[in-house]
Amino acid sequence: MDTKVLSTGVLYTNLLESNIRPESERPRLSEVSDCEDVPLIDLGCEDRSQVIKQIREACKTYGFFQVTNHGVSSEAVEKMQGVATEFFSLPVEEKLKLYSDDPSKTMRLSTSFNLNKEKVHNWRDYLRLHCHPLDKYVPEEIVSNYCMEVRQLGYRLEELISESLGLEKDSIKNVLGEQGQHMAVNYYPPCPEPELTYGLPGHTDPNALTILLQDLQVSGLQVLKDGKWVAVNPHPNAFVINLGDQYILFIFYFLFFYFFIIKNDSKDSVILCYTGDLVEVAKRSLLSLSLTMFSASCVAVKFKNGKRDLSKLKYIEKFIEIEEIKASVQKFKERISQRSRSGAEEKEEDQQDRTNDSHPQS
Repeated sequence: MDTKVLSTGVLYTNLLESNIRPESERPRLSEVSDCEDVPLIDLGCEDRSQVIKQIREACKTYGFFQVTNHGVSSEAVEKMQGVATEFFSLPVEEKLKLYSDDPSKTMRLSTSFNLNKEKVHNWRDYLRLHCHPLDKYVPEEIVSNYCMEVRQLGYRLEELISESLGLEKDSIKNVLGEQGQHMAVNYYPPCPEPELTYGLPGHTDPNALTILLQDLQVSGLQVLKDGKWVAVNPHPNAFVINLGDQYILFIFYFLFFYFFIIKNDSKDSVILCYTGDLVEVAKRSLLSLSLTMFSASCVAVKFKNGKRDLSKLKYIEKFIEIEEIKASVQKFKERISQRSRSGAEEKEEDQQDRTNDSHPQS
């Protein structure tokens, strides 16, 4: 019987054919090293200017960072992790009551990423739910408390990021307006052949901000830095913070990172994540919690060949109302235009040189 999900309680001895990636798209596990200098920011530091400086440098240099003393209680985290683990331990027939491939569902269980469009499936199941407003979507107390505390952390980070740009702390909030919130509980079963597949392939997050709670027992998160994938090991009592595409509307000069999740050894794990990453699968299960905050009034920057399409910048001005950022966007567009003209002139000169070489003067 087709169970539709991977979390059946059965230990797989081989990958399913639909999960095996072409050789050119497989993880190169031997080439991945640990990221030894992940920015770790103590939000409990009394010197706010120091925190703002650290966030600015982390965003410019990495595009992500980890935070401690974040204000989310250990009790809320532990109870949420317990609920997540309990859900994926349910009998398959119970879990499938929430199964749906319809992305418009406000609460649904599914597998991989987009079964209807992808050719190769990812090694993960996930429970996705809308979290704002809570009284409409999340009546359960444990989940509700966790979502409220993490949302407050999101607002706190939004202020700090805004100040790191030299703006008033409410500047980004005023432009984004009322923000939605999703949570994905990602479950990566033990993977028998992690060198052949991903939990999630390299991707960017289309929202504003992702707040990820990693499984402390398994390292699966990787980021692209200086052209190489590096592993981000979990840190006790810390969240991983990732800038999403919508923030690029305002902080476009910050370096952007691709993320993916890989399975790395034979143990189950759950990840709570406010938005996406690249995840390597492992031979252990992995559980993560991901909460994402996004603006319904913003349009994410479009992509071409896995990169942000800067030709869409003309649409950004419609959503940006902060004068300092509007000026920066204009300067950035002028720089792109100058480079384009310069490149065209060089190409024309090169073509002229070739023509002269082909028809030498007598």
